[in-house]
Amino acid sequence: MAEFWRWVAEHGWVGWLGASAVLACAEMLTLDFTLLMLASGALAGGVTAVFLPGAWLIQVLVAVAVGGVMLAVLRPTLLKRVRDAPGYRSLLDQLVGSEGTATRQVTSETGEVKVRGEIWEARTMSPGVTIDAGESIEVYQVDATTLIVYPASQGLGWSGGART
Repeated sequence: MAEFWRWVAEHGWVGWLGASAVLACAEMLTLDFTLLMLASGALAGGVTAVFLPGAWLIQVLVAVAVGGVMLAVLRPTLLKRVRDAPGYRSLLDQLVGSEGTATRQVTSETGEVKVRGEIWEARTMSPGVTIDAGESIEVYQVDATTLIVYPASQGLGWSGGART
């Protein structure tokens, strides 16, 4: 058993490499760059373990320091680049153009709709328009947490942007 622990102490980099791989793979499920930054910290801990086997405290400190710096410096930069990329649409922006159903009467002041399986506060885009519960709607705009909608049956009143 002592031989096993000696091997673990001498080859701690294998554990760090495994932790780094697990975190990097888990990042593919979140796509938020957080786990990727932590994976880089674990990789740095593994590199430290190669040069300083048995120095667990230093390995942990290096892993925490590198992961923390990556989270604080690199992650915000990467997120900004992704969000500023052409064609990027946030989850709220993706709601524009979606179809749904009014769950309560929708007026220009208040209402409720169901879009993509979620209930949202809503109001019509035009004053005087009322959408009854059960009618189909389309999302025109997102205003904070309120969807601006119009009746799907009536459309927006133009044909492909061309004036008639």
